[in-house]
Amino acid sequence: MSFHEASEPECTTRRGDVALVIRPRERDLGGFSVRRVLPAAARQTVGPFIFFDHMGPAQFPPGQGIDVRPHPHIGLSTVTYLFQGRIRHRDSLGYVQDIEPGAVNLMVAWSGIVHSERSPDTDRVAGSRLHGIQMWMALPAGQEDCAPSFTHHAAANLPVVERPGARIHVIIGTLFQARSPVIVPMETLCGEMQLQAGAVIDVPLGVQEAAVYVVEGCVALGGCELHPHTMAVLAPGRGFRLAASEASRCFLIGGAAVGTTYIWWNFVAGDMVRIEQAKDRWRSGGFPRVPGEEEFIPLPD
Repeated sequence: MSFHEASEPECTTRRGDVALVIRPRERDLGGFSVRRVLPAAARQTVGPFIFFDHMGPAQFPPGQGIDVRPHPHIGLSTVTYLFQGRIRHRDSLGYVQDIEPGAVNLMVAWSGIVHSERSPDTDRVAGSRLHGIQMWMALPAGQEDCAPSFTHHAAANLPVVERPGARIHVIIGTLFQARSPVIVPMETLCGEMQLQAGAVIDVPLGVQEAAVYVVEGCVALGGCELHPHTMAVLAPGRGFRLAASEASRCFLIGGAAVGTTYIWWNFVAGDMVRIEQAKDRWRSGGFPRVPGEEEFIPLPD
């Protein structure tokens, strides 16, 4: 998803365990809803996470689906995680990979990569439902010229932690002493938490910054009642207790704080010079092409 496809989120300052509550702005992309959470005016990043979109749930009738044409990235790592549906990823390295619920597609852009995201043909024939999270993580400074990469991790290879009334999928990093096999070049934490009604869970944190996003349901955290489509940015250096008043699904992100970071369209960098260079490179056709793709998204005005 493009950075310019949703509006500015709203933020509310809190106290105690919760430092900030972010309410995303929603944009309808023609039957397909996207909620932009990060970056927000009051909070650009949580750990390395500089972009957080909640897409759907959307029901596509037969003959329709998503079509995100080829577009470039630099200086960031994309993570796609689905609750429902499928997306077919194609990139300029030659990878073609469908992602399904519970799996992870990790694309590390570094010096530059181009990719597209589309509904598979079989889903277009029958119609499909799509619901998930798309995230970008700012990459560490000093390694901007590294070669891009792509890896896929099947759902069966990601650890699941069971607690009374709770099921936790460890997507990136370590949570409840379970470590994900997904390797990223910075300190990162990412997990999905499914809670039954009445469940109470104490979540330990070993990262500097963290936030909880409520996908569905209702939970209490640090004296704040959180409803669907809200993100609670936690006070630094604390674990937290999550209490679900109804069946709920939450998403946890975090990691080490990043330094000065700039974001423009699909480009992330520690200085604007690299972003201007990436603009010129895309405008002039200097990025590699995605095999089998002829379309592309032009540079925004």
